[in-house]
This record gives sequence, C-alpha cells and structure tokens, in this order.
Amino acid sequence: MTQPSPSSGPDTPQSGQQSGGKPLAGARVLVTRSPERSAALVDALERAGATTVLLPLIDFERAPDQHALDVACDALAAGAFDWLVASSATTVHVLLEKAAERGLGLDRLIPAGTRIAAIGPATRRLLESRGLTVAVAPDGEQSAAGLLDAWPGGGRILLPQADIAAATLADGLRAAGGEVTTVTAYRTVDYPAAAERRLAVQAEDGDAGPQPPSYSLLTPEAASADLAAGRIAAVIAASPSAVRRISGLGPLAGCRLVAIGRSTADQARALGLDVAAVAEEPTPEGLVAAVAKALNPP
Repeated sequence: MTQPSPSSGPDTPQSGQQSGGKPLAGARVLVTRSPERSAALVDALERAGATTVLLPLIDFERAPDQHALDVACDALAAGAFDWLVASSATTVHVLLEKAAERGLGLDRLIPAGTRIAAIGPATRRLLESRGLTVAVAPDGEQSAAGLLDAWPGGGRILLPQADIAAATLADGLRAAGGEVTTVTAYRTVDYPAAAERRLAVQAEDGDAGPQPPSYSLLTPEAASADLAAGRIAAVIAASPSAVRRISGLGPLAGCRLVAIGRSTADQARALGLDVAAVAEEPTPEGLVAAVAKALNPP
C-alpha cells in the first residue's frame, strides 16, 4: 500500500491551468475518501491532469445492534416489505454481507416482489450488478429530497441507513403514506474504523481494483500544513460527514471546496465554509467538471 507522504514543497503547482486539453493540469486535488472508494475518482482527476492526494476522513463499522438488522433482513427475505430504499452504496454493501451470512445472493435476500428505490448512481450500479432492478431513483438531485420528489407513495418500506442519517427521508416517506421500518445498517466513524468492526467494501463506481493506480496518502497533520501553505488547489467533500471533518483541518486558505451534492454543500455553508462548486452529478466525471469550474471560473 502507498505510504503517507510528507507535505509537498512550496513549488507544487496549485491552480488548474489549461494544458494539452487537460482542464486540471497542474492542480493538486485532495480527495477525502478511503482508497478503495476513490479509485474511479482518482483516475478521472488524473486523466484531467490533476495530481491527487488522499486523506481518508470517514470510515464505516458494522451496526452495534446486529440483532435488529438481522430481524429486518429476515423480514425482507420473507417478503414483508413492498419497498427497499437503499440510500447509499454502503447500505448495499451491508445487505451483501447479510446475504452472504445466509448463503444467499442479494437477488434472493431481496425478493422479486419487493421493489427497490436507490439514491446515487454508485448505489444503482451496485444493485444492478447483482441482477436487481431499481424501480425508482431521483431524476436530478441525488438526495433524500430528490427521491421524495420521485416517490409514488404508500407501501411497506424498509429503510436501512447510517446511524447519523437525518430523519428527512423517513419522515417524507411516512408523509407520503408509507409504513416505514428504519434500521441502523452501519456506523459512520473517523478513519480508520476498528479492524474487527470495519465494514468490508468492494470498489465502487466501476473501479478495476481495490486501490487507486497512483496517489499520495496524507496524514491529517500533513494535509493541514499543506492547506495552510496553499499547496492544495481544491478539496472534494463527498458527504456531509466528510465536510464536517474537513472543517476541522483548519482554514482552507486559497483551497477551493467542491461538494458532491446539495446536502454536502448545505453542511459546508452551515459551518461557514465557502463552496466553490457543486457537482451536477455525483459521479467521478461530475466531480471533475465541478473542480474544473471551481479552479477555472468563467
């Protein structure tokens, strides 16, 4: 595994200058996801000319109450729900683990008669790669609000979610006539999670392997020093949880903050952080375009 690198020197190029058709040429971009969750984004950034550094800030552990999760999964497999709502790819990873514990594929843990709603393209791709059909997904904003805009209403709904999930989605589904069962699927913790409780994940977004092809892994101290010295052109926040931890690194100085979506941008602004750009789509390509917009404004 690539080892943490020291801070780059003061001559590190920082702003995205157009060079050879690469909109991020010369830009040093900080990605705050773990290596196995960032390979596609790292690849997209580097194809656009950026130099990528990683600082994993959040990680995921198995839910403390496994009994409640098991009860919900058994009810799901028995056909007790009309709908499964998967609000993140991490939720799908939990369900994959629960299916494996039962000697099942995900397409058997989720019965054919249970329709699936999903938020985010990575979530949808992960489900579809297991032979499942996503019946409802947001058309635009990939968020709870976006899903509620597309929601048909009613039904018995299973909503597995993070321990820190806001009540927005569950409340909205109930307001639309749904009978909602919520269950904590996983905990969001500071990186790294405890090894014995860490939720194993596979590469997302069509990644070819568990590690990005090339990157520097920073420590929080090195990242704070680089930010203070202006050695990082942009930082990507891929969740509200990540942006809360980014705020703890200290002033961003001239670094541009790029948010993956509206909820992440709202959290950043609530913390007094300026948001330079918000990705139109929560995909590697969408984030690259947002970084380019932040560094090369019209």
